[in-house]
Amino acid sequence: METTSAPEEIPVVDLSNLNEDLVARAVVKASEEWGIFHVVNHGIPQELIIRLKEVGTEFFQLPEEEKKALAKPKDFRNTEGYIANLNGWADHLYHMIWPPSRVNYRFWPNNIQDYKEVNEEYAKEIKKLSEKIMGWLSEGLGLGREALKEGLGGETVEYLMKVIFYRPCQDQDVKYGTPPHTDLSGITCLIANQVYGLQAFKDNNWFDVKYDDSRIVVIIGDQVHRMSNGKYKRGEHRATLDKEKTRISWPVFVDPNLDHVVRPLPELISCDDNAPKFKPYIFRDYKFHIWNRLPLD
Repeated sequence: METTSAPEEIPVVDLSNLNEDLVARAVVKASEEWGIFHVVNHGIPQELIIRLKEVGTEFFQLPEEEKKALAKPKDFRNTEGYIANLNGWADHLYHMIWPPSRVNYRFWPNNIQDYKEVNEEYAKEIKKLSEKIMGWLSEGLGLGREALKEGLGGETVEYLMKVIFYRPCQDQDVKYGTPPHTDLSGITCLIANQVYGLQAFKDNNWFDVKYDDSRIVVIIGDQVHRMSNGKYKRGEHRATLDKEKTRISWPVFVDPNLDHVVRPLPELISCDDNAPKFKPYIFRDYKFHIWNRLPLD
């Protein structure tokens, strides 16, 4: 299960295709078979993506004391703030970017020019893109376009930015910056610098996820998997470390709020041949179960 040079590649979906039915089918197929795919011609300006990477990179170039000023408080119930050496080989900056009522600028760098403006603009763009993707996935379930968005919490859905700084590592005993896992989110939208390291798992093989400034990686998370009653595959992935180069990634997690109950969409459930495969969970409790490795279903 360690093959990473298999000839098959992560699906690429071109959103500029004028035939929206073909685009929707491609998104559904990739979500059923892989749980991870690229989108290109997605409508988010390339200049904005480049600038987002620039301001995020600048944060990790600050002196350690300035970064620690944004440290996550030990008693803070939400996952926001700066965390050094998480998993032993990566530094993380978490902060909410949407909705505005949930944004806490206490955890945003205020000494980097344009950081606030760039992240706020990116939040609007990534929200539009994620809702478009969830709309196609909803239709792939035979439901209206709003079904998955509403199942995830509608206008209470939260967008969490995480900037991950993976330092170079020449220690052969350290295999991963992030070990194999699936995301707890509904979906995740990710960009990265051009140092490869993200890998996706399919059919007992690990595949390198290639990217550049024109691509956004979309990963199906646990909540869309559960809401679809298992139709859409959770995208299992991991992050390897480069021996010489620093890798930085910017995933945005599209999450329910902590008090929202996520369950298989009722429209998909019938008594005869489509019983629910998953229990309903308050998202707060779901995260607790995963983090503490407790059984779910």
